Amino acid sequence: MGIWQFFQDEILGMKWLNELIGTVLSMLGLDISGRLGGSVQFFLYDVIKITVLLCFLIFVISYIQSYFPPERSKKILGRFHGIGVNIISALLGTVTPFCSCSSIPLFIGFTSAGLPLGVTFSFLISSPMVDLGSLVLLMSIFGAKVAVIYVLVGLAIAVVGGTIIEKLHMEKHVEGFILSATSVDIESPTLTKAERVKYAKEQVSSTFKKVFPYILVGVGIGAVIHNWIPAHWVEAVLGSNNPFGVILATLVGIPMYADIFGTIPVAEALLAKGAQLGTILAFMMAVTTLSLPSMIMLRKAVKPKLLTLFIGICTVGIILVGYLFNIFQFAFI
Repeated sequence: MGIWQFFQDEILGMKWLNELIGTVLSMLGLDISGRLGGSVQFFLYDVIKITVLLCFLIFVISYIQSYFPPERSKKILGRFHGIGVNIISALLGTVTPFCSCSSIPLFIGFTSAGLPLGVTFSFLISSPMVDLGSLVLLMSIFGAKVAVIYVLVGLAIAVVGGTIIEKLHMEKHVEGFILSATSVDIESPTLTKAERVKYAKEQVSSTFKKVFPYILVGVGIGAVIHNWIPAHWVEAVLGSNNPFGVILATLVGIPMYADIFGTIPVAEALLAKGAQLGTILAFMMAVTTLSLPSMIMLRKAVKPKLLTLFIGICTVGIILVGYLFNIFQFAFI
């Protein structure tokens, strides 16, 4: 086993943990090859693995975030022009909170500060869809190639989507109170390293409390799919024989609400049951980017025409990415 394979399987994937849990459950008299025992093993393993990765990633990302408060981010974005600012905005979204609902307040702040609308939408698309957390977690399940390509195409959707909105001049479809809000650009105080560590720890605690229930639900669903739903059912609906699998997965994912940590175990179970890679990734993108609660929040900031355009751009982009991954699936994994 190469060093990278060891890192992916034993450090990120924590396969040793799965084996340890299986051994302990067997010693307790539970048959891990059966449905119930297999479900318990899957549930315990994924909850522990995702929780450990979650806390570590939130700490690291929050520490990085402490150097880029909203005021500083606005100044950085203000230095760029054209499609370059959309790219920078999309990249900025990769170091922000993990769910779409958390990104909308920042989107409102950027918009009210006078940043171009297309730029703020590039941020809004990329923030929940592609972050450092998704990169590491996807690597733990699908490998580095799939994770990197997923992030790149997610950033492409964010840049293209923001550019389209910018070219269509949709500013009049932003609610008036957003555009008329005053924003004082105050230089954030310089934090010491100890203060940044404290901030990162607080973010770990706060985000964990909000996210953990969704991890439990996601892992629970994954355990059911993994051990109780026959593989031929999943293959029939989301496999290569159904040309509409990507569209179906996208439409099913939109009304749901979860972040990348809640969707990973479901994706892992679907892949094991024979679902196509692109179909799974389309489902994940739809859940994290177009969840119903976040669309309700966004409606308070933008008018129906702009909201519809945003949903349409994201949906078309997600479906295209899904089919792209399905066509070249064997090259990716």
